[in-house]
Amino acid sequence: MRLAERQAQSLRPTPPRPQRIGQWRVAQGWAPSTAGYGPLRDLPDWSFVDGRPAPLWKGQQRRLQENEALARRALKLSQALDGAAQSGGGGSKEAAGPPPLKPKGAQYKPV
Repeated sequence: MRLAERQAQSLRPTPPRPQRIGQWRVAQGWAPSTAGYGPLRDLPDWSFVDGRPAPLWKGQQRRLQENEALARRALKLSQALDGAAQSGGGGSKEAAGPPPLKPKGAQYKPV
């Protein structure tokens, strides 16, 4: 390759390295995979003519149970944190609030 061609190639903008499809989808604000969260996965495909919802599939039932278990665990951990904060757990000597303000007024005169 001639010197001018090499210099021209080095000045061209190079495209970014290819990302995995999951990273690209997350960068676009989507779920990492098509099986991720969203209406296509979570809502039923059909319903009865009279308006009754379709029965849940096994995967939907499993996801509901997993979500409920996760919510229960988060609530339990949150309550444990609240209880530890109220009891002053850990022996920390933190004050209940911000330190009191220093008195100002007559002792400070404008310059």
